[in-house]
Amino acid sequence: MDKQQEYVLRSVEERDIRFIRLWFTDVLGILKSVAIAPAELENAFSEGIGFDGSAIEGLTRVSESDMLAKPDPSSFQILPWRGSSHGVARMFCDIATPDDEPALSDPRQVLKRNLDRASELGFTFYTHPEIEFYLFEKPEPGMLPKPVDQAGYFDNVPRGTAHNFRREAITMLESMGISVEFSHHEAGPGQNEIDLRYADALTMADNIMTFRAVIKEVALEQGVFASFMPKPLVNGPGSGMHTHMSLFEGDRNAFYEAGADHQLSPVARQFIAGLLKYAPEISAITNQYVNSYKRLWGGAEAPSYVAWGSNNRSALVRVPVHKPGKGQSTRIEYRALDSAANPYLAFSVLLSAGLKGIEEELELPEGAEDDVWELSPAERKAMGYQALPASLSQAIDLMEGSELVAEALGERVFDFVLRNKRAEWEAYRAQVTPYELEQYLPVL
Repeated sequence: MDKQQEYVLRSVEERDIRFIRLWFTDVLGILKSVAIAPAELENAFSEGIGFDGSAIEGLTRVSESDMLAKPDPSSFQILPWRGSSHGVARMFCDIATPDDEPALSDPRQVLKRNLDRASELGFTFYTHPEIEFYLFEKPEPGMLPKPVDQAGYFDNVPRGTAHNFRREAITMLESMGISVEFSHHEAGPGQNEIDLRYADALTMADNIMTFRAVIKEVALEQGVFASFMPKPLVNGPGSGMHTHMSLFEGDRNAFYEAGADHQLSPVARQFIAGLLKYAPEISAITNQYVNSYKRLWGGAEAPSYVAWGSNNRSALVRVPVHKPGKGQSTRIEYRALDSAANPYLAFSVLLSAGLKGIEEELELPEGAEDDVWELSPAERKAMGYQALPASLSQAIDLMEGSELVAEALGERVFDFVLRNKRAEWEAYRAQVTPYELEQYLPVL
């Protein structure tokens, strides 16, 4: 037994932990949980906890349903919302087959495989997400969602629900070792943003899943409802997860080159070029729901076209300006990702696209200086700004022909996502919406 496992066992005893929740996600990024008693913990570390993998979306087929959840002791944290006595803790799990091989369809293992590939090239992948979400009053059947306030960007609302909510949520996150950099009210009514501090991509993916659970728990405690739906309001901005990214070689930021244009190294420029080239075909992963495309094509600074720019918030990839002498903070920001994405798979395809740009030594085109939304279609075409998919259907078609996404996800996950998303599109396409009834029923 290693030292981390011993630390977990000792902490469980000393802190009076009565249940340990083992967490993992399905292919869509929905959190799964099974609780075990402390007496089962040693066995969980040594052998894993068996479960029916065929009952989990995309994990395995019925004919090979036995799977093992193997807890990662480095992810041990006590859940603060469960009280101080008779506490509850959690650990994230890697999923394995009965012969102890990593499950090809486990999203966490998918990300690990891609991070191993980056490591072989000498890189460590770091991310920093800005996570947006909405707070609504408790929903009533048949009623439209009602935001908890009518505040706007950076508004200070004395004694406001969102202000108190963010304070409580951040306190919980930091008690679990998840560092928060910023928090504020966003542009939409009831919309908020909390930014998590930089971490390696695997830790950050775990942190994002924990973040969503914390936000939902705090909302329940405060009698409100939190949603990460990409575009819940017709006339409000969508909720994105703008993600800052960088590659490090040891302690050196591989994206930084002093004196270069925007202080971007050749590695950084090639990484951006890879993101731009492959952005349309990774969209079904970074923006995986029908509703995601309402956000991308709904304006309000959501990116709809493939372009990059320095400090240009209409671009798909933005290069933030940092202070002189702060070369270690050189990074790029990918702005299409939404708050409902599976972080393990999204980070996998973003990293894979960037690395492909490096391997292919792609040349970065000219950056966009204008508001891409304000350009005419002819101007965008002349500048070579390709459109992102306008619907989940288009995104699926592009992904289906993508060797990059197939390689990044592996055959099992790739095939499941295609089947699942086609079924979602077919179900959506069959709906008769309130818009159609309002527009056509009275006059046709």
